[in-house]
Amino acid sequence: MNSVAILGSGSFGTALAMLLAPKVREVVLIGRDPETIESINHQHRNPHYLSTVALADNIRATSDLAAALSHPLIAFAVPTSATRAIAAQLASLGLAPDRVLLSCAKGIEKTTGERMSQILQEIFPQNPIAALSGPNHAEEIATGLATCAVIGSDDHDLAVRLQDLFTLPHFRSYTSDDLAGIEFGGAVKNVYAIAAGMAHGLGLGDNAVAALVTRALAEMTRLGTALGGRMETFSGLSGVGDLIVTCFSEHSRNHRVGLALGQGRTLEEAVASLGMVAEGVPNTLSIHDAARKAGVRTPIIDAVYSILYQGKPAPRAMHELLTRDPRPEHS
Repeated sequence: MNSVAILGSGSFGTALAMLLAPKVREVVLIGRDPETIESINHQHRNPHYLSTVALADNIRATSDLAAALSHPLIAFAVPTSATRAIAAQLASLGLAPDRVLLSCAKGIEKTTGERMSQILQEIFPQNPIAALSGPNHAEEIATGLATCAVIGSDDHDLAVRLQDLFTLPHFRSYTSDDLAGIEFGGAVKNVYAIAAGMAHGLGLGDNAVAALVTRALAEMTRLGTALGGRMETFSGLSGVGDLIVTCFSEHSRNHRVGLALGQGRTLEEAVASLGMVAEGVPNTLSIHDAARKAGVRTPIIDAVYSILYQGKPAPRAMHELLTRDPRPEHS
């Protein structure tokens, strides 16, 4: 894997490019915005995302999706809502079956409830597929701060090859064959980050937020195992690790959306203030639907859903969470 194409020139795609640049001959960022492409190629900076970070000389950008075809590794760093369409477009160009596809988006598809790797497997049944997840904020990866990640794949040899690529002095990778657990953990934590942000915005205090995040882990594990993941995965980097960073970090888009909602702003105002995608907002719909189909009790997901899509005021939803019928902790 001496070169890589990254689909998506947003913050995470840019951070991945910076991370991998020392390990490969060339990194190609494939995006849509002409200004971004021009700036990356001539000023070596992304003007809209991580704009203070100087990009390595072996990183270039293009809007031509066909440029991905010649690279042995193709990373999907586009929003989950765009994954299927981009994958189908790439398939129509005649992608070779030996190209490795790495999903870096965290979410499940609204209409089907499918994980990103499942979508890729449908469209590219012959290609090796893996997923990257964990507590991986782009802002810290791009500036070389210490980070750990987990690479999931049904193919152990592929996971080890990717682990070698994604191992640097400041970036440590682990492997797992629980692809379902890794992807569900990465998707569901976005919803809980919105809840944690709302709790902060409402001024409920550290005790309440700590309790919320702890119960979110229990709920995540209950739902994730029902949907095919293994229990131990949710105590790992893509479960509790990602949950912690997303619920508490200033870099978390989903936390910032929740914070704005807790402070009384509308969903439209909260999302508009970000200027980028907060995956937890659309994922709340798909994850709530998946939980109902699986028959799993998910009071925190239900509360966030009621605020985002049923117009329930955040203070009322949080009050209802706290005043539910008492029950044993581990049930």
